[in-house]
Amino acid sequence: MIAIGSDHGGFELKGHIIKHLEEKGIEVRDFGVYNEDSVDYPDCAKPVCEAILGGGYECGILICGTGIGISIAANKFKGVRAALCSDVFSAKMAKEHNNANIVCLGGRVTGREKANMIIDTYLEAKFQGGRHLERISKIHALEEI
Repeated sequence: MIAIGSDHGGFELKGHIIKHLEEKGIEVRDFGVYNEDSVDYPDCAKPVCEAILGGGYECGILICGTGIGISIAANKFKGVRAALCSDVFSAKMAKEHNNANIVCLGGRVTGREKANMIIDTYLEAKFQGGRHLERISKIHALEEI
């Protein structure tokens, strides 16, 4: 199961991504928002991050207008590795090298088809481990500073 959430700037793209994933037979839980009323992106990142950290979800998707604010907010949660991805290669590397557990997108800057390709690539990629494990350990060590 995939956890997904957005603020008002990502609401439209979120709906499109949910439909795309469901058409592929992937189960998705929508943590909101449920309309385009203005909200604060840190409040929208929180339930998805908590769900990811609590287990039971393969990964998360967060969307705001640019993807920047919501990715910054998500990365404040100890154990979250949220990657803002605006292209397919970044999505692949986010999983293969960084084992990102949340992918972030910009609803106002990422087209629907490109978003589909980014999400599909991220979901199909596999963490490579090896030398990347030590790097992720160093990231987690920074959380203790």
